[in-house]
Amino acid sequence: MRKTTSPEATKQLAGTLAPYLRAGDVIVLSGDLGAGKTQFVQGVAAALGVRGPVTSPTFNILLSYLEGSLPLHHFDLYRLDDADELEDIGFYDTLDADGASFVEWGERFPDALPYGYLEVRITVDAEGNRVVRAHAFGDRARCLLTVWAKDSKSRLVKCAGGFA
Repeated sequence: MRKTTSPEATKQLAGTLAPYLRAGDVIVLSGDLGAGKTQFVQGVAAALGVRGPVTSPTFNILLSYLEGSLPLHHFDLYRLDDADELEDIGFYDTLDADGASFVEWGERFPDALPYGYLEVRITVDAEGNRVVRAHAFGDRARCLLTVWAKDSKSRLVKCAGGFA
C-alpha cells in the first residue's frame, strides 16, 4: 500500500502523475480537511512547471495555472451548496477546456462528474501518514492509472479495490 510520510512525499507522488496528464483529464480528489488534497495538486503543478504559489481555491472555487506545460484547473467545491452552482462557476466548460482539471470535494456532486475521471482518495492513518488510493472511472482514466502505476517513481501497489 502506498503511504506518504510527509507533505514533500505526497507532492513527489503527485508529481509522478504529471507526465501522463493531457487536456481533458479530470482528477477528483477526496479526503477530509487537511488530508493533503491541495498538496497533491501542488506536486502536479510543480512537475508541470508552474512556478508561482499553488494554493487552495476554497474561497475562489476555481484557480487556473496556465504557465506550465499543460494548463491546470483546480476546483474546490466544498463551499457550494447546490449542483446548479456548478454552471455559475463555469465548471462544465472548464472540464472541457484545454487543460487537466483537479476537483476537490467532487464527490459532493456525483451526478455532475464526467463519465471518465480518476479518483484519488487521501486518508490519514493513526500515525499521521497519508494513504493514497486511486480508482479509475472510464477508459481514459484506466489508461492514465495504468501508466501512472507502471511508473517506478510512483511506487503504487495494486490492492483490493484499486491502487494504493
